[in-house]
Amino acid sequence: MTVSRYIAIEGPIGVGKTSLARKLAGELDGELVLEEADANPFLDRFYQDPRGAALPAQLFFMFQRVRQLEQLVQADMFSDMRVADFLMAKDHLFAEITLDRDELLLYEQIYSTLDFNPPVPDLVVYLQAPVDTLLFRIARRGIRYEQDIKRRYLERLTDAYSQFFHQYDESPLLIVNAATIDPVNNDEHFHLLLDEINNTRGGRQFFNPLVSALA
Repeated sequence: MTVSRYIAIEGPIGVGKTSLARKLAGELDGELVLEEADANPFLDRFYQDPRGAALPAQLFFMFQRVRQLEQLVQADMFSDMRVADFLMAKDHLFAEITLDRDELLLYEQIYSTLDFNPPVPDLVVYLQAPVDTLLFRIARRGIRYEQDIKRRYLERLTDAYSQFFHQYDESPLLIVNAATIDPVNNDEHFHLLLDEINNTRGGRQFFNPLVSALA
C-alpha cells in the first residue's frame, strides 16, 4: 500500500486521467474526487466557440474545484485515502491558454480574492501522450461536446502541460508515457504503474515502459 494519502492524476484531455483515477481509487480503497466536467453548462459552448465562452467556462471550473477541495479540507483529508483527477494548479494553466489578456486579468483578480489555500498532493501522476493519441481516444470515447475539440487547441494544451510540469516542484511527481500502456483496460499494465506509484517517494520520476516489454 502506498504511503501517499492524496494522489492527483493529471494530463491533457483524452489521456485517460479520470479512468485511471477511478481504477486507482478502487484498488487503494480510496475516496474518488472527480472534476465534474458535465456539470459545466458553458463547456459545450466553449468547444464550439472558444473565444466567446472561455471566461464563464473557466470561472465555473475554478469555483467548482475550490468547492471540492474545501470539502476535502473540512473533512480532514489526511484521515483517508483520496484520488483526484485534477490538480488545482492546472486551473491557471487552462486560463492562460484560453483567456485573452483582459479576461485573464479579471480571472486573476477573482482568484486572488478567494480565501483558499489548496492542499498539496502527496503525489502527482502526470500522464503524457502525443496529440494523435489524444485525438484517437477522444473520438473513441464519443463524448459529444468533445468532438468539437480542435487539433490546434490540443497542441497548445499539451505544450502548456509540458512546460507546467517541467517547472513543477510542489510535490513528488511521476511522469508517465501513457501512449505505450493501457493501465485502465490491461491489469498487467496497471500493476506495473501501481508499483511505480508505490515506489515514488519524492522528487521527479519517469515511467516510460517499452512497448515490447509489455506485449
